[in-house]
Amino acid sequence: MGRLLLKFDDAVLREVSLGSRAVTIGRAPDNDIPIDNLAVSNYHARIYTEAGRLVIEDLNSLNGTFVNDQRVERAALHDGDTIVVGKHHIVVDESHDAALPLDPGRKVVAPKVDETMVLDTKQRREMLQLAVDAGERSQLAPSRMRVPALKVLSGKTDQKEYVLSSKLTVIGKSEMATVRLRGWFAPDVAAQINKREDGYYLGRADRVPKVNGQPITGLTRLNDGDLIEVDGVQLNFLYRD
Repeated sequence: MGRLLLKFDDAVLREVSLGSRAVTIGRAPDNDIPIDNLAVSNYHARIYTEAGRLVIEDLNSLNGTFVNDQRVERAALHDGDTIVVGKHHIVVDESHDAALPLDPGRKVVAPKVDETMVLDTKQRREMLQLAVDAGERSQLAPSRMRVPALKVLSGKTDQKEYVLSSKLTVIGKSEMATVRLRGWFAPDVAAQINKREDGYYLGRADRVPKVNGQPITGLTRLNDGDLIEVDGVQLNFLYRD
């Protein structure tokens, strides 16, 4: 079933089992993983299973959620990944069950104040380096249709977010490219994304892209939260609600 390990520095503070229901993270005492730290929002993030994959979603927190030092809104999780929330780390361990299962009757200390403080540490500033130009995040309206988009996490492009409104999305330096790469050595067509009836597929062209750190060998179906790397640019594939 797996577990999540809440850590501060090198000390393990809590073990929570991974199951069928979502695991919530935040400063409010009714979270599954309550973190009594002013850098953590009351309802900071949640982890859940979707289509057989473990996914983390940031809940519009003030200080952000990071996976392996990359700021994310939604991302797929894998065994060994490290999530940073405020000054705490949460390690994904899918190989072992929790030795200390979550106690529904646990007593927790209510937060001392309601307002989340902005975390200003060297570690956070370094992690935010990749996302400093990302701009204000959008509020997601539940009544809207799910719209696929690419959010730029790092690298030189002409925009910071792209809505995938066409059947073909070209990533490259070409004038026909949707995602325009900048730089002298950027190829005209580095990769492309094709819309099919069952979803969106990433294909290689002049470069070999990576999805969640793994080079693709052919057309690869993209899932909500996937991290794409191509020609020095990191993109987060998201479905906007």
